[in-house]
Amino acid sequence: MAVGLSGFAFGVTSAGSGLTLLQTCALSLLVFTGASQFALVGALAAGGSPLTAAAGAFFLGVRNAFYGLRLSQLLRLTRAVRPFAAQWVIDETTAVALAQPTRRSARLGFVVTGLSLYVLWNLTTLLGALGAEAIGDTDAWGLDAAGPAVFLALLAPMLTSTTERAVAGLAVVLGLGLLPVLPAGVPVLVAALAAPAVLWAEGRRRGAARKPGQPRERRETPDAGEWRETRAGER
Repeated sequence: MAVGLSGFAFGVTSAGSGLTLLQTCALSLLVFTGASQFALVGALAAGGSPLTAAAGAFFLGVRNAFYGLRLSQLLRLTRAVRPFAAQWVIDETTAVALAQPTRRSARLGFVVTGLSLYVLWNLTTLLGALGAEAIGDTDAWGLDAAGPAVFLALLAPMLTSTTERAVAGLAVVLGLGLLPVLPAGVPVLVAALAAPAVLWAEGRRRGAARKPGQPRERRETPDAGEWRETRAGER
């Protein structure tokens, strides 16, 4: 239901941004990753260039490439099937597949989740685009914020460490702070620099905390003789 509502909101938002019915449906059929689709139509609606809008959508979709690397090891699909399966590599299919105890159930979970969500997402996109005229101004209904809101709801529980929160906070500051001065779609690209910046600062902090010349801590693994002696002593 959540995916269906997001698909409907995307259809309405895309049509309200000036895209045709064919263009809106083509985005869901070919791109099929909600965050990238919302970023694309949002940048276009704000007056950004198609190149900038596509770049922002691309960087948001890069995470699916890492999902694909993990799923390729788990699912072990044939080469003939992999190009088709790649279309269904999204957050939900990855989560369901990784949660399964066996390769067979992982494949089943991936296929069922991918097929059902692909059909539902495209169907609700079509319904949203067709109903955009009846709804009227999407800004008045707040549907243009539905996509980012869903993405933030998925992301927030994953920010468990101080470093992750720092990356998210800096990205928000960069994105919102540069919004008035940069063309539409560019602030989200600049905000992507938050991750390497925070990781660089974290590395510098840890390096400064370690005394000069102090070696890294190493945990020695006992050899077989020591292990047997310890176990015998415990007995």
